[in-house]
Amino acid sequence: MNNENIEYATFGGGCFWCTEAIFDQLEGVIKVESGYSGGHIKNPAYREIASGRTGHAEVIHIAYEPEKIDFVTLLDIFFNTHNPTTLNRQGADCGTQYRSAIFYHNETQKVEANKMINELDKAAVFSDKIVTEVTEFDVFYVAEKYHQDYYINNKSQGYCQVVINPKLEKLQKEYKDKLKKK
Repeated sequence: MNNENIEYATFGGGCFWCTEAIFDQLEGVIKVESGYSGGHIKNPAYREIASGRTGHAEVIHIAYEPEKIDFVTLLDIFFNTHNPTTLNRQGADCGTQYRSAIFYHNETQKVEANKMINELDKAAVFSDKIVTEVTEFDVFYVAEKYHQDYYINNKSQGYCQVVINPKLEKLQKEYKDKLKKK
């Protein structure tokens, strides 16, 4: 595989520990990094992000092979594994850093993201209107090392048991044909 066959997607779906654990399971996903995007402070640290004053969202930056998994499938999984209708909130996590966001890397991603939002809203898939922001990608800042592979390294931790495990169970049930072979 050469780098010409790799594309990138950047999603904010609340806490990056959850979204990283989900997208890491998918066939065709090469790498998932937790980090920050969409704000106005360069090289932010988690303590700054947690204040909610940086403008950054907790995001994942996904490197993937489009011939194995396409952007529309990534979008479908993104919308199906978090609540895109709550403004600046996912579950108990509250603040702009937990907003639902798609940072598109090209015009095709922008079009596909907006198209899916419109289709989901029109079909009333969710009881409320989708509030996911669709914004041009600018820069991604990698989160601190202890945030990377958080679920893999902390499976017995309460947050992983209560919040992440149910999301993974849903993914494994609804997208079993998209999962990496073990």
